[in-house]
Amino acid sequence: MQPPPSGFTRRLKRAVTPAADTPLVFLGNFEVENQWALGEPALPRVGAHAGSAVVNRMDEFALLLGGKDDHVVLKTPLDDGYRAYLEGLGLALPTVHVVAGQDPRRTVSEDALADPELLRTLSALAADGARLTAHGISTVEEELAERTGLALAAPDAGTCKRVNSKVYSRRLADELGIRQARGWACETLDELAAAVAAAGELLAAGRKVVVKDAFGVSGKGIVVLDSDKRLARLHRMAVTQAERAAGAGGTVRTALVIEEWVAKRADLNYQFTVGRDGSVHFDFVKELLTENGVHKGHRMPARLTERQIAEIAATADLLGERLAADGYFGVVGVDAMIDPDDGLYPVVEINARNNMSTYQSVVHEGLAGPEEVAVARHFTVRLSRPLPFAELREVLDGLLLTERGPRPRGLFVNNYATVNAAAADAAAADAAAAAADAAAADAGADGFEGRLYGVLVAASDAEVAALDTDITRRLAAHTDRS
Repeated sequence: MQPPPSGFTRRLKRAVTPAADTPLVFLGNFEVENQWALGEPALPRVGAHAGSAVVNRMDEFALLLGGKDDHVVLKTPLDDGYRAYLEGLGLALPTVHVVAGQDPRRTVSEDALADPELLRTLSALAADGARLTAHGISTVEEELAERTGLALAAPDAGTCKRVNSKVYSRRLADELGIRQARGWACETLDELAAAVAAAGELLAAGRKVVVKDAFGVSGKGIVVLDSDKRLARLHRMAVTQAERAAGAGGTVRTALVIEEWVAKRADLNYQFTVGRDGSVHFDFVKELLTENGVHKGHRMPARLTERQIAEIAATADLLGERLAADGYFGVVGVDAMIDPDDGLYPVVEINARNNMSTYQSVVHEGLAGPEEVAVARHFTVRLSRPLPFAELREVLDGLLLTERGPRPRGLFVNNYATVNAAAADAAAADAAAAAADAAAADAGADGFEGRLYGVLVAASDAEVAALDTDITRRLAAHTDRS
């Protein structure tokens, strides 16, 4: 007998569809911000809207959100060994639909639009009452809904884009009186000029400032400044970009946030779900782990006091009520910070879409008990050839989470497609090099880089650290032999 969908999936269905048993079609269109940013005045970013092969294969995360009555669209079939691994843990997987002729540089949504047969399949699901949900909704997902007849289990793309702007986050927190770093939201050149002048005073006092694009993602579109000269140069660039985006006779506007760069002790991420009826459910709060300033993953549970958790939950209620009033419903993730004195900055940025934490719900609702420590992270793997999951399972024998129990321990793999995602790009580069120069036939000898995503589960932080070390060592040793 298949287990029921996770508690999160049931809550999601109640929140975004008319009935809790509505079948959903999941899409993992990561970095949807690149679509929202199209046509927006922004700071120049190299390759800002070009998706990478590895990022686009994060689509496989969506597999673990659905139950046996749901569906997920993926760019390639599941690795047979990985499917067996998930089923061996008793997970009820949704029906998988694979696009034809996937392009590594396209999102799964874009691939789906280019596949006539898949569009017909999705249309049949629509006739049976299924609805479409995604990592985030842009005009691409709206087009897919229109062409298949699948109703969106989400607001329209315009609403999703508007509430995901960092300008919206900043202004909403200001209006609600929520503590933030000193800063300014800028939508006109006059607002930008005033913000630059105020930020200049901070720089003169020896402070740093950060400038953020409204739709920056994954570290792109964020610039930290410590000098007047750099701020003035960036100001000129922003004005030029705004005027260019407006064109002849258009309205000149910008979409930037400038803030003081403040000290912090820790980063947090919390999630809540807004229902179509305006209800707000607080899902969880997690602690972000960093190493030398680089994000390594999420720790569950977050090491917070009861007072801090209560403040975060109260903030979630405030934000959810306002988001509902502005027409949004669905998953919301919020980045927050703890200052060196243990005070909270409850809103750094609102992400009204799925978040990396969303895809870890299966762990803390079914695979790890309340007493366990779970750390979500990824391991970089350098390969000279695609690595089947069955082979990885041998490499990490004894270190994978392979069964449920009262004392779970090991790595739960929650995305395997990203391990081999760059293999096709590497092969294409090899072919191009060989065609250009026969002597370059071994140009791909360095292979390709992938990511192994998972959640480390153990009884303590020390056990998690030991598990992390063992996995890193074995993966490196296997790479050296390959």
